[in-house]
Amino acid sequence: METSDRHRFSQWIKSRAESLGFAACGIAEANYLEKDEDRLSEWLLQGYHGEMEYMARNREKRTDPRNLLPGARSVILFLMNYYPAEHLSAENNYKIAKYAYGKDYHLVIREKLNQLMAELKDQAGEHQSRAFTDSAPVLERAWAEKAGLGWIGKNTCLIHPKLGSFVFIGEIITDLELEYDDHQINDLCGGCNRCIDACPTGAILAPRLLDAGKCISYLTIEYRGELPKVEKANFNDWIFGCDICQDVCPWNRKAKPHNERTFNPSARLLEMDKELWEQLTEDQFKDLFRESALNRAKFKGLKRNIFFLKKEGDLS
Repeated sequence: METSDRHRFSQWIKSRAESLGFAACGIAEANYLEKDEDRLSEWLLQGYHGEMEYMARNREKRTDPRNLLPGARSVILFLMNYYPAEHLSAENNYKIAKYAYGKDYHLVIREKLNQLMAELKDQAGEHQSRAFTDSAPVLERAWAEKAGLGWIGKNTCLIHPKLGSFVFIGEIITDLELEYDDHQINDLCGGCNRCIDACPTGAILAPRLLDAGKCISYLTIEYRGELPKVEKANFNDWIFGCDICQDVCPWNRKAKPHNERTFNPSARLLEMDKELWEQLTEDQFKDLFRESALNRAKFKGLKRNIFFLKKEGDLS
């Protein structure tokens, strides 16, 4: 592809991404992530992935996108802000992660990426592309870092210098040769350890090293067993996910509310309190969270989390 075409298509992609509601877009060359594979291998060897056995599968695809799309030349990264304008009440209430306030981000981002891919074919002609958002063996944060969209913070989240870390990551892997963003942002965490110090279960073992088996997000969503009673006091009323390590991050002081209406909490969700959560039936769960990320935990998992946190004297 001619240099002028690479530039034109890359600029079109970034412009269209912005009009679709993405907060940032970067492009990296599709190649082998050797250093990230080494880190992943050591993390898995230590058993820090808990019961997420899928993390140990398809490792060759996680570290080389050309194994996901033969002939891949470019990885296009997209960030979408999800920091809410309106927060759920903290008074007499359980807590859910901010990313689950509205419609499941997988559905929202996938639709936007599919639309962009279809339009890109009109611009660049026939080519091969695949879109993902936390739905395939892709090291999204590593690719976003490589595409110049931020750095991986001590809490293992991607941090964008203007957006903070309350962002979703989506990507398109394509065989188009594009113009690459080779400038990487330096690690700007400095001597700050607020996320490490604030983690109530000690899941952040060291900078950028997370033991998922101790993480409240993992325990309330991915883990299917009995929750560890010794950690009950540390759950701080979280029943789905946890935002503590992001809430204390100084870079999130700059976070501005998103503009994606589908991420806004419903009136019913805003009305929830502990009593309503505890009385929630399966039919109500299906109605209220029909297109919500809370389906990841399923009704059974959510109720397990709620009853785990109920005071002993309140158990019925």
